[in-house]
Amino acid sequence: MCPSKFQNALQALKRDPIMAFLAHKFAHEITLSDRYESDHAKALALLVVEQQVSFKAALTIKQRFLKIIDRLSYSEILALDNDLIQSAGLSKRKVDYIKNIYQHFLDEPKNYEVMDYDQIHNALIQIKGVGRWTIEMFLIFVLGAQDIFSKGDLALINSIKRNYNLDPLTDLHLNQLIEQWRPYNTVASLLLWRSVEQKIYYTPEAED
Repeated sequence: MCPSKFQNALQALKRDPIMAFLAHKFAHEITLSDRYESDHAKALALLVVEQQVSFKAALTIKQRFLKIIDRLSYSEILALDNDLIQSAGLSKRKVDYIKNIYQHFLDEPKNYEVMDYDQIHNALIQIKGVGRWTIEMFLIFVLGAQDIFSKGDLALINSIKRNYNLDPLTDLHLNQLIEQWRPYNTVASLLLWRSVEQKIYYTPEAED
């Protein structure tokens, strides 16, 4: 997503007072390219590393993993001993998932930059270990899609509960918010993530 589209998204989202508060607090901190990776196989592998671990742990494991695969071709990565990859801090299952990704990209190279959401989803969901959340993160951080909200992301759900005072958060309420933020769900998500990371949430008093 280019800077001008990001600014357009912020202006549209600010019609919602809670989003306006989050934009005021966090918009200047958001870097759109901080998780971009032009090598799509590597990008997906790094997203697998992030699955179900804390941000801090994922960062450490990613650094170790990147050191292991540095300058290796897909074929060379596939030939690596699983124990070596696992030494980065990965489970046996995640090592299998990562190798599944590299095998898929070796067997079926595609230009994901020119594909639509359904085409991308249908292609990547075939890879064992790549699910809906991973594909949605790939769309947001690698392909720069502007209208993605991941219903399976617990941090996003918790951020909505706190910022919108909706606990429990029903499917109806969630779908209403997603529709309200359309077509800028990606930027809404980035603001919600930053809120929960920094533990700063909207309250009615915040508008005073």
